[in-house]
Amino acid sequence: MEKIIKKIEDIENPIDNIFKDNVEKKKRSIGLIHRAYLTQIKNSRKYLASTKTKSEVRGGGKKPWKQKGTGNARAGSSRSPLWKGGGVSFGPKPRTVSKKINKKERRLAVLSALYLKKQQFIFVDDNSFKVNEGIKTKTVTKLLSDLGLKNNEKILFILTEPNKQFWLASRNLQNVEVTAANCLNIKQLLSTNHIILSNASLDSINSTYGKQYA
Repeated sequence: MEKIIKKIEDIENPIDNIFKDNVEKKKRSIGLIHRAYLTQIKNSRKYLASTKTKSEVRGGGKKPWKQKGTGNARAGSSRSPLWKGGGVSFGPKPRTVSKKINKKERRLAVLSALYLKKQQFIFVDDNSFKVNEGIKTKTVTKLLSDLGLKNNEKILFILTEPNKQFWLASRNLQNVEVTAANCLNIKQLLSTNHIILSNASLDSINSTYGKQYA
């Protein structure tokens, strides 16, 4: 992998053109980033806690004792919530909770997050992501070392298109994530310290997210 680094000032960034002289859109986009982040967090949660009600607990079909004459409090089932080993009243059940955000709002939120992170862009040559099947983790480690990046910094690779071999080579690195230009999400962008991409990746981002705002 050949290392070619360019400063952000030397790149004609289409993301800048979207927000250029548009103060109102910049203000609105900050709120959209927050909404998109909350939406992603909410939709990623899984509510799997589950308890059994009186009717779901095994057993308890027989009346424990007759209604009158024993001196005991009346009871109809040994699986009543009042009994040990009985069901649970109003316990949690698996459920689906979702939060919605409009498609255009989410795209603008992604663009806004990229705009805020533009000083952390590191541009490499387009050929750096064109890897063969023999790529290893040490190859990705060497690339990061050549770029002067530390192991404790969170790094995000944005590829032009999904690349399974590159993903397999980098998945064992703790702070490295790999995504495609058309699969960006707010959480990844906000949590990373450096974003490594190529000019082709930036063009793909612009065609996916920025076409309608240009």
